[in-house]
Amino acid sequence: MAALAFTHQNLLQFTPILTPPKPKLKPKRTKTKLSIQTITAVPQASFTDQYVLQLADALEDSLPSSPSSLPLQKLRDNSSVTLLSTEWPSRKEESFRFTDTSFIKNSDKKPISHPPKSLTFLDVSRDTQFKSFDFVDGFLVDSSFDSSKLPDGVYVGSLLKLSSEGILNRVCEFLGDFEWGDLFWSVNGLGAPDLMVVYVPEGCRVENPIYLKYTSVEGGDEGSKKMPLSNPRVFVLVEKGGEVGIVEEFAGKEGSECYWTNSVLEMVIREGGKVRHSYVQKQSLSAAHIKWTSVRQESTSTYELVEVSTGGKLSRHNVHVQQLGSDTVTELTTFHLCVGDQTQDLHSRIVLDHPRGYSQQLHKCIVAHSSGQAVFDGNVKVNRYAQQTDAGQLTRSLLLEPRATVNVKPNLQIMADDVKCSHGAAISDLEDSQLFYFQARGIDLETARKALVVSFGAEVIDRLPYSFVQKQVKDHVKELLESTRKGPS
Repeated sequence: MAALAFTHQNLLQFTPILTPPKPKLKPKRTKTKLSIQTITAVPQASFTDQYVLQLADALEDSLPSSPSSLPLQKLRDNSSVTLLSTEWPSRKEESFRFTDTSFIKNSDKKPISHPPKSLTFLDVSRDTQFKSFDFVDGFLVDSSFDSSKLPDGVYVGSLLKLSSEGILNRVCEFLGDFEWGDLFWSVNGLGAPDLMVVYVPEGCRVENPIYLKYTSVEGGDEGSKKMPLSNPRVFVLVEKGGEVGIVEEFAGKEGSECYWTNSVLEMVIREGGKVRHSYVQKQSLSAAHIKWTSVRQESTSTYELVEVSTGGKLSRHNVHVQQLGSDTVTELTTFHLCVGDQTQDLHSRIVLDHPRGYSQQLHKCIVAHSSGQAVFDGNVKVNRYAQQTDAGQLTRSLLLEPRATVNVKPNLQIMADDVKCSHGAAISDLEDSQLFYFQARGIDLETARKALVVSFGAEVIDRLPYSFVQKQVKDHVKELLESTRKGPS
């Protein structure tokens, strides 16, 4: 395995790693149920990281005083144990070697304890085909979605309002049972004020996508230390043969407010199920955006992710997919764009444990600012019994400014001997031959560059499964790229 760092001055650095570090597993969780109040009762001397301890206290204080449902309380208890045994990540750790989180650590982090009183700012007239479920500052608020139009047995809404004991038991069975999460996963588990549940019963096909709109309202002024923190969390359970589309859109109010969105989407897809997941992130360029997506797939299930991320001063998406059965299909397609002093980071891990698994990953990024940085750390692990696996991984990066930087680390670990696997990485500016092709046909250089840059990202955007999302994203990306040509580098 090798890490590849590249800047626009054609400097290539290969850093061989003879013995890849093993991921740090969390301490095995005790079955003893802890209450939130026990956090402050533990002697502080036993903790080595005061930043984490202070953050845990602030999260506890922000939680509502009303009793929580059993699954949510279980999630908070487990998260409190793992959080308080975890140090704040540093660049000495392999998984954060290229990602500096001191921007968050050194800010005045204040967990948001209640949604805004007025919701008149919500864009209810948005030109979309479907109504949305709205999260505001991490809280699920009254939505414009008409749940009566859902098929029988489907539930989409707050865990606290869930009345079906059968669905509640199913959620409790799977929720939070994940040992690969980092500090940010635990922060969300402890600080999430509620849990949104998407439940699709056996054999049910949901025709229209579930549209989740996350809006950040509270924020500090650009350059200030104030950083409000929100922790929205969604749990998706698709039973045997079920099918659903999930669209996540993260945005903020107009402006350059500073805030931290720390989101988690946890998904379980049972045998033969299918989920199309679209994820669009366009938050403030002064904000921090940390997201976890955890997916567990059973045999013959399909998970398709298409992601477009353009916002955040620091944006990091952790994707973990585990194939738990044979003949399972996983497709990850992502596009990141840096138009300012930003870090766009994708850390993905796909684990294949069973025969005839299929996995394809395409990651593309454009760095259009001299202080911009993109990071890709993709790990595909084909274990011993995953024979006849077909796995491919490709990352392509486009650097448009001097000193623009990208760090890529594609990684394929193969323990099986009957597989078809490939991976590759390409980093460049626009090729002269491509520009010459346009100029030879009478197209000026600026128009040619614009067309090539837009088409580079369009390969991913065109895979978004819903036309109204495609149009939104294309217009947004074109607007951002246009601003880089007009504004200073």
